[in-house]
Parts: sequence; C-alpha cells; structure tokens
Amino acid sequence: MSKYVKMAQELGATTVVSVTPDDVVFDDRALLKCMFGCTDWGKGCTCPSRAGALSPSEYERMLRKYKTVLIIHSTDKKTAQKASFEVEREAYLDGDALAFSMSDCALCADCAGRSDEPCRNVKMARPAFHSVGIDVFSTAKNLGLPLMALRDKCEQQNWYSAVWLNS
Repeated sequence: MSKYVKMAQELGATTVVSVTPDDVVFDDRALLKCMFGCTDWGKGCTCPSRAGALSPSEYERMLRKYKTVLIIHSTDKKTAQKASFEVEREAYLDGDALAFSMSDCALCADCAGRSDEPCRNVKMARPAFHSVGIDVFSTAKNLGLPLMALRDKCEQQNWYSAVWLNS
C-alpha cells in the first residue's frame, strides 16, 4: 500500500488513508443528494440515473468484496480524480485486475451527457461516492478527514476519491 499512498501524494493528494470497506459508510439516502440537488441528474455520463445504472445496494455488494480502500483527499477535484485513476492503473499493472477508482468526474469542462452525447472519456470516467450510495460526509468524519458543508462558494472545497483494491 505504501507504494500507492506515495504515488497519490506525488500526484498532489493532500492526504491518503488506507482503510477497509467496513470503514466506508454506505447509505442509500446519499443518492437523494444526486436526485435533488445536482444539476447533472439525468444528464451526466457517470450519473446514477443513466439507463442500466446499478442500484446503491448492488454497488455496495460489489465494493464490499474488496480488501482495501485508499481514500484520497485533495482541495482540487481534478487532482483527486487524476491521483485515483493513476493509482488504479498502477495497481492493475501490478496484477490487481479488478482495482477500481471512484471520483466525482472532472475530465471534461462540459460533460457530453448534458448534450445527450456519449461520454468522451469512457475509459477514464468513474462514478462519485455519493452516486453509488456512499455517505462521504460520515465516512470522512469517521476517518478524521476534513469535510463540511460550504456556506459560500468561495470557501475551499475538499474533494475525495478512492481506489478499491484486492490487497
């Protein structure tokens, strides 16, 4: 794990913690924040409302099969996503064929899904925590990581991504 932690930090992550799936708070209600608060609901290419999307309970059943989750924190959304994807790629090259990263997508300035077009980065697009039924706030709080609701858009944001690993 230290190799992947170091790699994420070198890619700009502020904090990286290694936990088990039991440390991640699954709660189907997290999807309500997607449904009633996200302007991409029904449009984004990684949106849980898209046709054929799995339910939160289906995601939870699959994600609980992993042994380790690297939680990656950054104050920059793109940095969090890049770090998680690169760690996933390295773990895959190291033999973990089912390594899987998750991050609120920041690949395109304007998501193709908003124009009813297919994803331009289908090989790299990944779902966000909340879109699969993970309570990011409770997970971060339980791990002692910073995350709070912002009162103003100019406040510094905290972004989280993860890499689910079999080792």
